[in-house]
Amino acid sequence: MINSYKNCTFKPSIFDGFFMENYIEQFKYYLKLERGVSENTVVSYLYDLEKFQQFLGHELQVDEVKDQHIRSFVYFISDFLAPTTQARTLASINHFFSFLVLQKIVENNPVTFIELPKQTRRLPTVLSVEEIDLIQAGIDLSTPEGIRNDAIIETIYCCGLRVSELIDLRLSELYFDEGFIRVLGKGSKQRFVPISNSATRKIKIYIEDIRHEQVIKPGHEDFLFLNRRGAQLTRAMVFTIIKRLAQLAGIQKNVSPHTFRHSFATHLLENGADLRSIQAMLGHESITTTEIYMHLDRQILRNELNKYHPWAQNK
Repeated sequence: MINSYKNCTFKPSIFDGFFMENYIEQFKYYLKLERGVSENTVVSYLYDLEKFQQFLGHELQVDEVKDQHIRSFVYFISDFLAPTTQARTLASINHFFSFLVLQKIVENNPVTFIELPKQTRRLPTVLSVEEIDLIQAGIDLSTPEGIRNDAIIETIYCCGLRVSELIDLRLSELYFDEGFIRVLGKGSKQRFVPISNSATRKIKIYIEDIRHEQVIKPGHEDFLFLNRRGAQLTRAMVFTIIKRLAQLAGIQKNVSPHTFRHSFATHLLENGADLRSIQAMLGHESITTTEIYMHLDRQILRNELNKYHPWAQNK
């Protein structure tokens, strides 16, 4: 099968045969079962591998792929993919060949000595508290969807959830008496996140006034947030809800569910929260991931210095 990418026609895949397809299938199960990688990440890996295999064509066997082939591919995609996407694509290929080395299918990983594309780290889009208030003020609380959407905004902002964590949130994971919810994060890793009184109150209103009145589809009984047909909300639906509310509020920023997660972390940091605590609540494995939220303006940093440094007022 011939596919196109960025208006370029690729040659048939080296994985078209059963033998190579079997490696891909093994790799997929390895990612899921041994690495605990999320379904979305698996899909991304396989998509990146498809682009690479289409570029190589059918002339090469997998054990014949060398570093020069990788470099040629990176040079090719650099014309139309952002550095971050290039790096992700190269990481996918690297993971695949590392797996093949582990399985003794190839002797060496051709990606080992390939330099990653240089990346500039973009600061995340953040909403102010006033902008979040504007978004909530535009929700029509006279409708069932409005009451649900109000609870969604409150939960995703007050708990700093990823959109996948929000739609997977279950009734059985709400520990309101203890003030926590249990969240299933990346790699199926669980964490407990504190939940505010306001979010608790709005979720309870949604459950008691709206959700209890719905006919729920079999298999969806434990999911917290449901659509009008009584099924689990999708990622796309949450994106649509938030985009519409932001537009209604007249906000010109590119707002997505992740914007509320960025805002959660930034507002905590600005108000004095410890970076390690924010890391735990966000479910970041590395503190370096959390450090991107250290993008406070100079005046805030200056105020922090004047407030806390012992010589700031004396010199």
